[in-house]
Amino acid sequence: MKIKLLTPNCSLLTFGRKNKVFDVMIIGAGVIGCAVARELSKYNASVMVVEKNEDVCAGTSKANSAIIHSGYDAKSGTLKAKFNVRGNEMMDALCRDLDIPFKRIGSLTICTDEADIPALEELKARGEKNGVPGLKILDRDELLEIEPHIADGVVAALLAPTAGIICPFKLTIALAENACENGVEFMLNTKVTNIEKTDEGWKVTTTKGAYLTKAIVNAAGVYADEMNNMVSDQKLTIIPRRGDYILLDRAVDGYVRHTVFQLPTALGKGVLVTPTVHGNTIVGPTAFDIDDKESTATTAQAIAEVTEKSAISIKALPTRQVITSFAGLRAREVGKDFVIGEAEDAEGFFNCAGIQSPGLSSAPAIGEYIAGLIREKYALSEKETFVATRKDIPDPSKLSLEERNELIKKEPAYGTIICRCESVTEGEILDAIRRPLGARSLDGVKRRVRAGMGRCQGGFCSPKVMDILVRELGLSMEEITKSGGDSTIVIGRTKDGDE
Repeated sequence: MKIKLLTPNCSLLTFGRKNKVFDVMIIGAGVIGCAVARELSKYNASVMVVEKNEDVCAGTSKANSAIIHSGYDAKSGTLKAKFNVRGNEMMDALCRDLDIPFKRIGSLTICTDEADIPALEELKARGEKNGVPGLKILDRDELLEIEPHIADGVVAALLAPTAGIICPFKLTIALAENACENGVEFMLNTKVTNIEKTDEGWKVTTTKGAYLTKAIVNAAGVYADEMNNMVSDQKLTIIPRRGDYILLDRAVDGYVRHTVFQLPTALGKGVLVTPTVHGNTIVGPTAFDIDDKESTATTAQAIAEVTEKSAISIKALPTRQVITSFAGLRAREVGKDFVIGEAEDAEGFFNCAGIQSPGLSSAPAIGEYIAGLIREKYALSEKETFVATRKDIPDPSKLSLEERNELIKKEPAYGTIICRCESVTEGEILDAIRRPLGARSLDGVKRRVRAGMGRCQGGFCSPKVMDILVRELGLSMEEITKSGGDSTIVIGRTKDGDE
């Protein structure tokens, strides 16, 4: 099968697309944009995804709590409630089809005062109205049976058994790869600078030229308001909300068994503690509204807040096992709900804006809904050749000894360990680079196979990964970046020649 892959150094002009009118252009290759792309790839339509970063899943989608919410928190009747519950329902089948790690471990929303138990009852009733199954309020004794390290002050909790944990990188990349294999074209390192109406639909001007499309899907994350406001008088305002996290080493695996929330406030669900699908423990986030849509630097004050507030939920959490901290931005629209659907005064312009929590959980449902609107509006026919499944990069550590030996026999690079912390082999890194929409940076490799995500955070394996990128991509060491753009790692050589 021929894969339509546009590398960061490639222009659509190379593929003869400059004068083509696309059926749909998707702005943004985060989890929402890629979910829409995958759903649209089921139909006979020309679809292009434009992304300003050097890789998919390089914006809001790359830094979040990695949780699939059950759907009890969103107010009944809101788009958040509707898409959260439907997205949760879709997740098992989607993850089976696309070979994505996903575990339904359940969540607990705790309270520390008997007077707050009615608030838990209210959340339970709301969840039941939203269609969330299995909700139950547990007293302290019941809670201790399933979560032994719950903090001493916790008196009760709401159990939501359908909540789960997922890898947001794997989810987004899998959606993108499957969409690409089914004919969707991706243009990375390409920023949209203007959108204007034409007789044929829309003219989208980018940093790599102008392109024509009948329909636009606005999935631009924290920049979705700017895209909308170019074409609609119904203005949107997105205020980025920064969330800081800490990540604990896999030595802590098992200390917490469920996703543990605190009672929600106006700023969100508070600081949570949860396992990850890879055996780490994640703690966070904070909630700071900021002006800068690119500011993801953590602060000592924020990390201290995360650590302090985690003690409300979990007793003696081993926070000395922190291996890294990070921050992500939530695209909070001032209207507080998702903004999804065709703009009333901009025909053919479909918004997926204001997608904050539970956006990750809602992504499959939003993709399904937006693709359905476009299919109906433009009378798209189903594609007989659609391939619904995709296999992830093989992980030798999860294979039997016999299976591992067979894999190494076929590809000897799977027998060479590059990242010792995460036991990542050279074969996995080669696969990450060579796949559709393959990795082009250290972070691109990291998101696909976890090289550099362990205890040393890439301190030992990064030079080896860079060597592989140089060899595979035909670049110089000075051209290899951490995450695209100006994030070069080697800026020059200390000696020339053989001196």
